[in-house]
Amino acid sequence: MATVLYHLGRTAFRRRWWVALLWVAVLAVAGFAATRADSAPDEGFTTPGVESQKAFDLMDQRFPGAAADGASARIVFVAPRGERVTAAQNKAAVEQVVHEAEAGSQVATVVDPFRAEAVSQDATTAYATVTFTVKADDLTDASKTRLETAVEQARSQGLTVEVGGNALATQPGAGGSSEAIGIAIAAVVLLITFGSMAAAGLPLLTAVLGVGISMTAITALATTFGLSGTSGTLATMLGLACGIDYALFVVSRYREERAKGHGPRQAAGLATGTAGAAVVFAGLTVVIALAGLFVVGIPVLTTMGLAAAGAVLVGVLISLTLVPALLGFWPDAVLSRGARKGRQRGPRERKDNGGSRWARLVVRHPLPVLLLGVAGLGAIAVPMTQLQLGMPGDEAKSTSTTERRAYDDLAQGFGPGFNGPLTIVVDAKGADEPKAAVSTISRQIATTEGVVSVSPARFNQAGDTAVFSATPSTSPTDERTKELVKAIRGERAGIESRAGASFEVTGSTALNIDVAEKVQGALVPYLAVVVSLAIVLLLLVFRSLLIPLKAAGGFLLSVLAALGAVVAVFQQGHGAGLLGVEQTGPIMSMMPIFLVGIVFGLAMDYEVFLVSRVREAYVGGEQPDAAVVSGFRHSARVVVAAALIMTAVFSGFIGAGESMIKMIGFGLAVAVLFDAFVVRMAIVPAVLSLLGDRAWYLPRWLDRALPDIDVEGAKLGAEVAAEATGACDVGQVEAERPVPIR
Repeated sequence: MATVLYHLGRTAFRRRWWVALLWVAVLAVAGFAATRADSAPDEGFTTPGVESQKAFDLMDQRFPGAAADGASARIVFVAPRGERVTAAQNKAAVEQVVHEAEAGSQVATVVDPFRAEAVSQDATTAYATVTFTVKADDLTDASKTRLETAVEQARSQGLTVEVGGNALATQPGAGGSSEAIGIAIAAVVLLITFGSMAAAGLPLLTAVLGVGISMTAITALATTFGLSGTSGTLATMLGLACGIDYALFVVSRYREERAKGHGPRQAAGLATGTAGAAVVFAGLTVVIALAGLFVVGIPVLTTMGLAAAGAVLVGVLISLTLVPALLGFWPDAVLSRGARKGRQRGPRERKDNGGSRWARLVVRHPLPVLLLGVAGLGAIAVPMTQLQLGMPGDEAKSTSTTERRAYDDLAQGFGPGFNGPLTIVVDAKGADEPKAAVSTISRQIATTEGVVSVSPARFNQAGDTAVFSATPSTSPTDERTKELVKAIRGERAGIESRAGASFEVTGSTALNIDVAEKVQGALVPYLAVVVSLAIVLLLLVFRSLLIPLKAAGGFLLSVLAALGAVVAVFQQGHGAGLLGVEQTGPIMSMMPIFLVGIVFGLAMDYEVFLVSRVREAYVGGEQPDAAVVSGFRHSARVVVAAALIMTAVFSGFIGAGESMIKMIGFGLAVAVLFDAFVVRMAIVPAVLSLLGDRAWYLPRWLDRALPDIDVEGAKLGAEVAAEATGACDVGQVEAERPVPIR
């Protein structure tokens, strides 16, 4: 592989104009396609195979024209202090809102609070539910304006009126300024690392170009693959972070090869053949881990993973082609000032740096470093034992939003369960007396412990299907609500036998519970697949039995510690205010499996880049401890810079208004810090030192069976030597002074 990539890098360097124009053309084509593409339809959040989704599908089938996932608005009325909402003036204001809402062209139903007994016991609070025939994204401005106007009229008459639901939901901020801060921090880190504006700017330029191509492609293909805005956010996050890192490693190796005396074109080829090979495997692990999210069986998770995987793949291709091409335009600009002026010290004079001094300290005290690193990450991971999965709703939003205020008013007036009623869908198609069957099911569920009330049933036109709500006594994210759903479903067989009809439990609360259970059930199998994949890939790269096991163990430590930190902040509330988290609650159901997939790929990045340099020194004849020091001398500084850049980019997304993006940004940022600085920079050299020669042991039969990937570029020595004797093409215009690789 190294030889193929070596020739690719040299070709890109020589044909730099063609390569640059090709990538510009790709961006132009993708951009043009994006401008002509239709907006992707809102497919909603679907979870095939769970009971709540089956019930939604049944409602779509039996209640045509009133989609089960259509937009809704819950208008909450609170009377002025000392008054009742049932007072004549207040009641008239409420009924006027109901009348105005009913006249909307996209409205399916409006439930009058006084007819539906949706008034609190103290008569201070009431609510009206408006259901629309279309999804929230399909609501016209006229429909929204009509509802907003009616609400403002009620407010003008002294009532406190707030609106929950998704019809008039406040759109979360994109957090663009925070992302810009992350990029600015990355630029500073690159400038400090390289000491050259060109060297710092090149990775940023190529990464931004890659993200531009990825985002325009996602927009162009959104309708075809059902990609959402969240898919684009994750693709931007990973495409930017990985794109910068991959280009950083290639540029760093190019500078190193130039310092050894190689000419520009040959240095570009060697950088692509060595660092580029590591980029290929590191990127491959990220792509496979993200694409593998389809095994969970949640479509939105699959599309997000595929979009992000595509962005990472674009970053890999740009690093292997465009980066060496741009080096061809400015072969000396990326070098340090001393190198450009001819004052660069040779590589043999640079005996020590921060990386080698740190590695030497670790190999002198490997056991204490190992125990301290494992104990520290283990302590941070402890909160993960209290992990509670769910899908936080309006209660997690800022109190500045009307949805959050509506949530609080309902909880105060009616109890916390009113914010998450369970929807019971009764299929009475085969029942002799459908109404009697529905009545029996309703009475039985009303007597279940934890249910405070049951609404009147609403039948479809055929009269064979009914829907009613059961209000729990606890909030939607309370564990007792989860137990209530299980209890109702557990009693189903007896209830159905008495009623002669079947029913299913759904609604947003039940759906969130089902999704959490599905993701939690898929987490361990997915983790097993990812770890097994890591072992196989690293076995190919390092040709060792123990190195892959060590890498997998370090990855698990990073993931568990990151999850522990997420639970501590977003669930337990430690330091939540510093991140703008106003309400703690369960961890987003999809967060753990996303974290596993993404951190796996990023952890393998650092493992491949760092340990490949250690193996290169070991294969070159150095003793195990000396090889660790040598590997860190060449790679530690760049790995630290890459980790700081990724952390900065991910941290930028903590400022996003959408709680899932905020949580993913924080989780990835701390995961990178844990993995790069604790696992790869401390635990890895400690384990390598303790293992010694055994770290690189591979049975002979397995050595013969495995393909020789040659990530370190050991076979390039003969290639470079042949070129040094004149075997290279005579058309080369750059002055080259090739030196065989040691």
